[in-house]
Amino acid sequence: MSEAAGAWKDPFARRWARRLVSIPLYLLLCAACLAALPALLTLALLADLVWRGRWVFTRCLLFFQWYLLCEAVGIAVAFVIFVSTRDPEREIARFFRLQCGWLGALFWGAGRCFGMSVETEGDDALAGGPLLVFMRHASAADVALPNVLISARTGIVLRYVLKRELLWDPCLDVAGHRLVNCFIRRGSANAEREIAAVRSLGQGLGPGDGVLIYPEGTRFTPAKRARALERIRATGHVERIARAEKLLNVLPPRLGGPVALLEACPQADVLFLAHVGLDGARTMADFSKGGLVGTTIRVAFWRVSGRDVPRDPELRECWLFDQWQRVDDWVGRRAAERSA
Repeated sequence: MSEAAGAWKDPFARRWARRLVSIPLYLLLCAACLAALPALLTLALLADLVWRGRWVFTRCLLFFQWYLLCEAVGIAVAFVIFVSTRDPEREIARFFRLQCGWLGALFWGAGRCFGMSVETEGDDALAGGPLLVFMRHASAADVALPNVLISARTGIVLRYVLKRELLWDPCLDVAGHRLVNCFIRRGSANAEREIAAVRSLGQGLGPGDGVLIYPEGTRFTPAKRARALERIRATGHVERIARAEKLLNVLPPRLGGPVALLEACPQADVLFLAHVGLDGARTMADFSKGGLVGTTIRVAFWRVSGRDVPRDPELRECWLFDQWQRVDDWVGRRAAERSA
């Protein structure tokens, strides 16, 4: 497992100040919810009988408890790895296995609680790295998909570009700092610093490595699409505006992070990951209404050789928008099939 030069790290003092709050909070919450589970489960079942909503309250309660249990176990395992491992390479390998196990357990629990299933196409595109994975962002739940469908299958160690707020999840915080990842501050006044941190993830990629980024930068909603179009129209870039307006189901790609990765590792192939089915967890309100119950998550992969990615900035932008239009078209077709 190779390491990115200049890999992002949260300052030590800030990191541990946050963990002194988040770790005890999650452990106490897990213990309290587990102790109160019989009473809470009774209330959830009664609520489901009254509202007749496909047992949504019960499902959500059970998954929330499963999530807290996964957090507690993950924290304990991370502590054991930290105190028992002296070899840095072995430590990284163990934290990678912890990350795979934790995300896999969360995804397994969600599947059992909500009756979800997964269908994939284009699996032959997953073989070998280095990879730059450009993924559609539909909900907070889709953070588990790359681990379950790529890392757990192939062993490719993905470096993630994620939002800084996720560091309040203790397992993401601890494992995220032991592995090579980047937690960016969205809307930062120093955009160049954030892009430089993303660029560092593309350095030193080996055949067993990859970087995952959400080119949209945030989850799709119609309101966010309208704001993104306003921002692009303000640039006066006629061709970019026309391309962005054609995207109906995804947000226009932000160029900074993806372009930085393409420049940092031009030899890497680009793997596109489109999916539908997790839109029902776009917000907590959607989630609590049972948006995931009985859903089939459909995923498509396709791969573009690094040799086929244009080096000219304008041609590269057109190429990225063309590929993102393909994502948009695929999502639109699958969404229409789901609603038919």
